[in-house]
Amino acid sequence: MCEWGGHQWRLALQRPCSNFRRLQRGGGVKASHLGAGAVAAGSRSPSTASPSVRTRRTSRDQVEEPVPEPAEPEPETPGAAVGEDGETGKSAIEGKWGFPLLELYGMALKFFKDKDGKAFHPTYEEKLRLVALHKQVLLGPYNPDASPEVGFFDVLGNDRRKEWAALGNMEKEDTMVEFVKLLNKCCNLFAPYVTSHKIEREEQERKRQEEEERQQREEEERERQRQEEERRRLEEEERLRREEEERRQAEDERLRIEQQKQQIMAALNAQTAVQFQQYAAQQYPDSTEQQLCLIRQLQEQHYQQYMQQLYQVQLAQQQAALQKQQQEADMIVQGTLDSSNFNSGDHVPASAAGPLCAALPGGEEAPTVNGGHSDSYSESMDREPEPDPAEEVSENGPLLADSPPVIAAPSMWTRPQIKDFKEKIRQDADSVITVGRGEVVTVRVPTHEEGSYLFWEFATDYYDIGFGVFFEWTDAASASVSVHVSESSDEDEDDEGEPPSEEEKAKKEAGKPQVDEIVPVYRRDCHEEVYAGSHQYPGRGVYLLKFDNSYSLWRSKSVYYRVYYTR
Repeated sequence: MCEWGGHQWRLALQRPCSNFRRLQRGGGVKASHLGAGAVAAGSRSPSTASPSVRTRRTSRDQVEEPVPEPAEPEPETPGAAVGEDGETGKSAIEGKWGFPLLELYGMALKFFKDKDGKAFHPTYEEKLRLVALHKQVLLGPYNPDASPEVGFFDVLGNDRRKEWAALGNMEKEDTMVEFVKLLNKCCNLFAPYVTSHKIEREEQERKRQEEEERQQREEEERERQRQEEERRRLEEEERLRREEEERRQAEDERLRIEQQKQQIMAALNAQTAVQFQQYAAQQYPDSTEQQLCLIRQLQEQHYQQYMQQLYQVQLAQQQAALQKQQQEADMIVQGTLDSSNFNSGDHVPASAAGPLCAALPGGEEAPTVNGGHSDSYSESMDREPEPDPAEEVSENGPLLADSPPVIAAPSMWTRPQIKDFKEKIRQDADSVITVGRGEVVTVRVPTHEEGSYLFWEFATDYYDIGFGVFFEWTDAASASVSVHVSESSDEDEDDEGEPPSEEEKAKKEAGKPQVDEIVPVYRRDCHEEVYAGSHQYPGRGVYLLKFDNSYSLWRSKSVYYRVYYTR
């Protein structure tokens, strides 16, 4: 009892005396009812009981005024305690404070124990009520048999026990609600205290949710990375598999091409072995090793040229096939149009005889084909047709204008020994010619009776020059090599005077020998390497080696050349 201080001790001693006087004046009011009424009054409004106490304390030595009898208190119904704000029950208190009731009661009890006498000072009746509510929550309703006896002079203990007994059978949840409401009414700091805890809990909940979300994102990111790594691994495996398959296919293709190349080179080498050996022997008569090296170079270049020509032939065949299809389609369309314009008995469409035959009058036969060439004359089969002198050039040339001669493809190659070549050619002054600016020099080389192949080699000093090879179907009057200079690539073009008429052109062309192109005229980098080549005789005639400098308006070119034949 000493813990309550001197003032509260005196107050506790004065209260039983006042109650005793009240019993005497009240005419037999039961003490238990009085105590219950005082407790009820204290629980409803502490401010209404303390003035009467202060009045009795200040008027202790004065004439006492009559004290009215306290009204009979209404019995409290457990769970029906109503606060000033009209909230009732567990759900209302939880909705107001934002905490479960048990947690809220724990916070209120801790606040009461920590802040009593420091942050707030409840009245004696409020403190008795709070302690009684705590005992009701902790131990349940008051049981006199289970509680120890309290001494007569233990006023505080008696008041606490009476306050506890006054709670009756109030439920635990209702007791917690009453405790929280009373504490909030006693101290205005309790609401901010709960609010701070609520904010802290919300912050912790927010952090917890953020942490869970972060962990979930990290887990999703790890799963995504795992799937990405798995996808990359599968893609890498697929890429390696494809690369391995491509390497295997490329290796098989390389082996097939190499095998095909060896077969083609073997066939080509069998045809040109004698020519290349003779050429190598002329170039390096004293070195067998250099001859073999040169032969290998010539064979490789010959193979490359053959493959290039083969590709060009295939391309030309494809183009010819497309043109043939287009012509056939055009002829079908033309035949359809002709049949719609004429009667079928008066006209026979050309398409009926095929794309290569013209329409013939009735009773005549189509021309025969001999050796793959069609005869354009309708002669009798009993006598041999006489050739036209204008079309027959020589015994080795083409007999008919519609029969193109069969000319073998040339072989061309280069070799880097240009310095040695020019030094050797300078020893013969006739083998060095000068091609002036804008000029074309033609070297005429007749075929030799004892030869079957023509070889040529040439180089220049500092600049390139155009070069081409043609074959003229004519009998040469002399077997010697001659050089002819003209102002343009066309030797027969006449720029001066009036242009000739069509008749004159026809007569002029009829008197000319036929000329076939062997190697087209292109600019060659013969100032860097020696250009060489060979060609099989197509018949008797004259080879025309053209050195074209018509594109150069300022520079003359010195050409070092050599030609010879082999069997």
